[in-house]
Amino acid sequence: MDLAFDVIVIGGGHAGVEAAAASARLGARCALITLEQAAIGRMSCNPAIGGVGKGQLTREIDALGGLMGRITDRAGIQFRVLNTSKGRAVQSPRAQCDRDLYEQVAQEMLLADDRVTVVEGEAVDFCWQEGLSGDGLLDGSRNRTIRGVKLADGREVSGKAVILTTGTFLEGLLHTGLEKVAGGRFGEAGSYGLGDALRKLNLPTARLKTGTPPRIAADSVNYAVMQEQPGDVHPAAFSYLTDELPQKQISCWVTRTNAATHKIVRDNLHLAPMYAGRIDGVGPRYCPSLEDKIVRFGDRDSHNVFLEPEGWNSDLLYANGISTSLPVEIQDQFVHTIHGMENAVIVQPGYAVEYTFVAPRSLRRTLELREHPGIYLAGQICGTSGYEEAAGQGLMAGMNAALKLQGREEFILGRHEAYIGVMIDDLVVSDPTEPYRMFTSRAEHRLLLRHDNADARLTPRAMAVGAVCAVREQRWLAKAARLQAAREQLNQRFDPRRSMQGGGKKVRLHDVMRRVEDGGWEKVLELAPELCELGLSTEDWQTLHADLHYEGYIKRQQNWVERGAQREQTHLPDNFDYHQIRGLRNEAQESLAAAKPATLAAAGRLAGVTPADLALLEVSLARLHRNLN
Repeated sequence: MDLAFDVIVIGGGHAGVEAAAASARLGARCALITLEQAAIGRMSCNPAIGGVGKGQLTREIDALGGLMGRITDRAGIQFRVLNTSKGRAVQSPRAQCDRDLYEQVAQEMLLADDRVTVVEGEAVDFCWQEGLSGDGLLDGSRNRTIRGVKLADGREVSGKAVILTTGTFLEGLLHTGLEKVAGGRFGEAGSYGLGDALRKLNLPTARLKTGTPPRIAADSVNYAVMQEQPGDVHPAAFSYLTDELPQKQISCWVTRTNAATHKIVRDNLHLAPMYAGRIDGVGPRYCPSLEDKIVRFGDRDSHNVFLEPEGWNSDLLYANGISTSLPVEIQDQFVHTIHGMENAVIVQPGYAVEYTFVAPRSLRRTLELREHPGIYLAGQICGTSGYEEAAGQGLMAGMNAALKLQGREEFILGRHEAYIGVMIDDLVVSDPTEPYRMFTSRAEHRLLLRHDNADARLTPRAMAVGAVCAVREQRWLAKAARLQAAREQLNQRFDPRRSMQGGGKKVRLHDVMRRVEDGGWEKVLELAPELCELGLSTEDWQTLHADLHYEGYIKRQQNWVERGAQREQTHLPDNFDYHQIRGLRNEAQESLAAAKPATLAAAGRLAGVTPADLALLEVSLARLHRNLN
């Protein structure tokens, strides 16, 4: 096998898949090094894609030419849009997937590109090309460049860029009760040589942990006493290339823990590795284990448990909500206290996995290491959690590695352009101390970053660098033309009801659509059914309605983006009371009160102050100035 490539990707999870595919789309020859080819694209934890904030990430990945959305549409068994009772900015798509089918489709799509080669093995070290210093002497510390990686079996894989997407496998330890074994995932070995190689580069490394719940035999629970959670009646696809979702959907089921469940957990906390001091890593705040929930939220007498099928023909249920690393016998006890699960059979127990990550302050916004050009990081090695966060980083690292090798401009997304931009900016600036998870609340410009307009925001950017296929490009151009034609028609035509009444001011259909809530586009089509001839899809109309309905707010957010320079000149009073700003997070209040920044821009650069906090601060400051005047 030829082991000479342009880009080397280490790790075959969601970040690795997108990194390899993205670099290949831009013409790079890519090697994907993985411990086991059959595990590429495997869903280690929840067999689901999307959710609040994460659904936006998935659609952005698709709009940029990535694979995750298309894989999900092929493997999805239930599709839902969350937060439909709330505003369009926080609505997020989610899909439950067939776990086995997902990895099969991921491998099929990835390996369809002949520029991607899978190399089975464990990467243990980097290979360097020593350079010359300014005086012509060898200077390996400052001028060496990456030229590949070494495998545990002695082979060398050469490449001009290396992308690390090691997930939970980097020095992974699996914990169940007080027992621990080496591994990156249940039944799979970890990766151990690279940890030392990273520390030799003087990179700041630390430990994080995550967990997973027990898997339950599907025929061992009583569905009759649980709440059924069906998919949407009219399911929507993730990918802009998917025309239909032909599969029949499968329901999930909801039950709850209770006082008996909580008592068993409390009585056995000394056997939980986190509480017994057996785990050094910090766990995810927003996806806590059942032990953490019961300790942190002691006033609550129950917590939701979502039983989610793992596939069309799978006999397993994923018990979402009861992630745990307690001993197997204790898991068995507390599971049997849950309504409808009295006779449940645990097929695979829950466990915690502890792994090494590199503090993302070491990275540039291209996800390339600042001090070691040519090495990129993506996924959980950067301190994030979640498939979608990993995939978004993998795509960006893959694109930037290929573009750099071609001598082209780097590809960076701003916070106002994409959730991916928000995530990467958060990582390299705030340096998280716990696993980072995307939420809509992290994006201060979320009205600009809806899941329905991801293609409008990002596909033209990807087209400009040649990162999307011809089919996607043609589809976007056709859609853009449809939307433009509809906008022109809506602005030219008037409400026929007002016209027939005579007198009074004529009202454009543009304004009719803008003033009504969701579903307003259906009202417009009733008034002017000939607009159906424009060929807009339901999603097209929904996007158009959102653009018009939130037009004023969207312009306000766009103005905020453009006013960045003004914030450098906007002074903050020394006696400003940050604790009185409604909605400002405690962390931001404390940071601002302690630092007393001189300007709005300086406030935004403080640790613990997010752009969303800065937006609240600007509004409060403007209100103060109005009151003084």
